[in-house]
Amino acid sequence: MKNKIGFIGAGKMAQAMMEGMVKSQTISKENIMASTKTEETKNIVEQKYEIVTSLNNSDVAEFADILILAVKPDLYAAVIEEIREHIKYSTIVVTIAAGITLKDIENSFGFRVKAVRTMPNTPSVVGEGMSVICANDELSEAEVVQVEKIFQTFSKTERLDEKLMDAVPAISGSSPAYVYMLIEAMADGGVRQGIPRDQSYRLAAQAVLGSAKMVLETGKHPGELKDNVCTPGGATIEAVVTLEEKQFRGSIMAAMDSCTSKVKNLL
Repeated sequence: MKNKIGFIGAGKMAQAMMEGMVKSQTISKENIMASTKTEETKNIVEQKYEIVTSLNNSDVAEFADILILAVKPDLYAAVIEEIREHIKYSTIVVTIAAGITLKDIENSFGFRVKAVRTMPNTPSVVGEGMSVICANDELSEAEVVQVEKIFQTFSKTERLDEKLMDAVPAISGSSPAYVYMLIEAMADGGVRQGIPRDQSYRLAAQAVLGSAKMVLETGKHPGELKDNVCTPGGATIEAVVTLEEKQFRGSIMAAMDSCTSKVKNLL
């Protein structure tokens, strides 16, 4: 792929994306550039990924064919003000922050910018991310596919209507945190029963990984897969009953509602 990819901001999510891009070897390191806020981060990113870095956002804006804005939501307006005069009209501007709409980007640039709104997640660092994408009408189908191919170097991709994007962090962007809490709790339960800590983490994590693959690869309803584990009168159904009594599913859905509400009120 010959597109030049620019990152403004090089935090955890941006580095997860860089990691995937570099590992995939689909995009050459010479075609990736990032700007950082501090000299320390600049040196870390430069050495770790062997890409060009700068402390100047406008350098990246001038370099990039596809420009990824990887800063916090409250910094978008200031960053766009800084780079607006430096991007090409053909540049595709990609957001990865929750709550930033396509209209927000268009209004901030003040011209008919090619804008793509995305929500990736941190498992991208191990090539198992999920990214949801929507684009404005300024992009052709071929250009949207180009963006998808970049994101597919580190994640699976799905397209959604923008009206659904505020719900994505709760189910995909933020949800790895819930899963890590589940794994930690399962491991603690194993330790409580005498299983060594390192083995408990491996057992719990592999169970989660395998269960997710069962859903994706068999196409079976999660409820059916759950039923297949629950033998009549067995130990698993006892655990399921306890989870229901403790409102396990209701707690997850309530957490997702809280996440979505926060996304809608970030700015």
